[in-house]
Amino acid sequence: MKKMAITITMLLILVCGSIYAQTPTAEDILKNADAVVNAPQDQEISLKMTLTDKGGNEKIREMKMYQKGDEMRLVRFLSPADQKGVSFLSLPDDVQYLYLPAFHKVRRIASHIKNDNFAGTDFSYDDMSASKYAEEYNATLLEKTDSLYILELIPKQGVEKSYSKLKMWVRQDNFYPVKLEFYDNNSFLWKLFESRNIKKNGKYWIASEAEMTDLKKQHSTKMIIEKIELDKGLSDDIFTKRNLKRVK
Repeated sequence: MKKMAITITMLLILVCGSIYAQTPTAEDILKNADAVVNAPQDQEISLKMTLTDKGGNEKIREMKMYQKGDEMRLVRFLSPADQKGVSFLSLPDDVQYLYLPAFHKVRRIASHIKNDNFAGTDFSYDDMSASKYAEEYNATLLEKTDSLYILELIPKQGVEKSYSKLKMWVRQDNFYPVKLEFYDNNSFLWKLFESRNIKKNGKYWIASEAEMTDLKKQHSTKMIIEKIELDKGLSDDIFTKRNLKRVK
């Protein structure tokens, strides 16, 4: 009897240990989420953007986005006429530039305005940069459901953010982040970001639709991919201040 009790205890230890080993740490989940989103060597994407206010009124914009690796991104509006040529450039070491055709001048975005909205959208300049959450946030695993990991992200010491914390929902099967909640400095829910229609494109997982909603303003910005090209071998020359000024 004593031998059977010891055997059962050992089995329970092995089973529990196996279950525990199968759950990655919050830090690893976050690193994997970053890696999946930024997996392509480079991306050239044509997007349709719909801005919707609290009255249901819509504004349509077209834009082009170029990204190389996880540190360089250029976004340029193609239409309507009053937005054409407005461009944003994100580079390593948290360097960001904005080009407004009306002023014919490229200006570097100062740190104190990186949390301002970009060109009337619900994305801040910081949101528009290539995402590398693991470098800027400490992660805690709040919950594990049948299909998702739910993380709480707190800005690391010395990292300035307009959000006091984030909650991130990450798929277990492929580590793709499907939802993000952004909380203000009073810990009230401020924004909601959702990725939809996540499918395999070659060897990469791509969300063909994404939406950011500002719950305070009751305003949303939806982006739908109309065309995407991956691993084209984009030149570093695309990600320069000189190229930022090219209105096409």
